[in-house]
Amino acid sequence: MMERFKELFLDRKYRLPRIWSNRELKRFAHLFEGAVLNVSGWKDEDKEGGHYRDYFRNAGQYFISNYKKEVKGLQGLENEFFLDLTEDLPKEYLNRFDVVFNHTTLEHIYDINKAFQNLCNLSKDVLIIIAPFLQPMHGDYGDYWRLSPLTVKRLFEENGFALLYLNSNHHRHASVYLFAVGTKNPSKWKHKIEYRFSIQSQKDRFDDFENLVGCRAISNSWLYKIRRFF
Repeated sequence: MMERFKELFLDRKYRLPRIWSNRELKRFAHLFEGAVLNVSGWKDEDKEGGHYRDYFRNAGQYFISNYKKEVKGLQGLENEFFLDLTEDLPKEYLNRFDVVFNHTTLEHIYDINKAFQNLCNLSKDVLIIIAPFLQPMHGDYGDYWRLSPLTVKRLFEENGFALLYLNSNHHRHASVYLFAVGTKNPSKWKHKIEYRFSIQSQKDRFDDFENLVGCRAISNSWLYKIRRFF
């Protein structure tokens, strides 16, 4: 009932993919131990009243990085530091973290290849990426990219990671996020995380078109088809 209420009454464009990606993260976050770094550029809030640090309940340490003092500034939290993904990493951060988590920031970084490489170099094991595939332009600090499933898979592989899991939400008339998990140690996780590379949604009996990622976000109703001619 509550999930249905959220779907009907909250801002579909942004809230539904956030709620979906939070659910995806909760499915996996408890599996990870050691040092976890949230490289999401600001607060650790999940926008549902919770904090991402609580998702990683088995982490030995939890860190947060932020970007540029003049843009956001530090929040005064423990294990918090500045990090610019467009610059070379400080040596002390190379392979420093067991898990690196990045939520919807890559679209705001023009040098996305450098940023993705840095995310991979921060981690000695796992990288979790949440990025928009389809979303209206937003933000006051640049909005440059939308990533496809194939792009994410290739970015992982070019940086020495194997893709473990990739999925997307399929809400109608809402933004589409990708949730992906990659690792430098696939043999370690193959029995804990079932491989998935989703580029198609489950078949909906009301669909009369090809079910590729993002298709439900764009109206295909009979009324929409009629309006296209006027």
